[in-house]
Amino acid sequence: DVTEIEEKEAQAKQEEQIIKEQELSNLLHEKRYLKALGLAISLDRPHTVLTVVKAILKEPEGRRHLEENIARLRKDQKEAVLGFLVTWNTNSRNCHEAQAVLETLLKHETPDNLLQLSGVKSAVESLLPYT
Repeated sequence: DVTEIEEKEAQAKQEEQIIKEQELSNLLHEKRYLKALGLAISLDRPHTVLTVVKAILKEPEGRRHLEENIARLRKDQKEAVLGFLVTWNTNSRNCHEAQAVLETLLKHETPDNLLQLSGVKSAVESLLPYT
């Protein structure tokens, strides 16, 4: 019978998730946005990533801080953010943040680097009608 083992594993995963969410909350409170972005992306939380982006943009020199943080993300994190911003861009409440992130990616990535991101072609096709 493996029921008990599976329950323990599920409980351990749930506890780990709660710890990560608390850490994310602390990072936002401490304004450690790069780590908060990375953690939110790793948790696959588009809304939380959007919350972090909004928090960065509210800061003085927000655009510059956003550019610095987005530029420091790894390739896989940039791919995830690109996927998230496609969804954000379809909602008028979030389109400004999506456009700010998109602008940052377009400014700081070479065309060759952008083409290497997985899903970039479908993302561009999805962004065109709303941009």
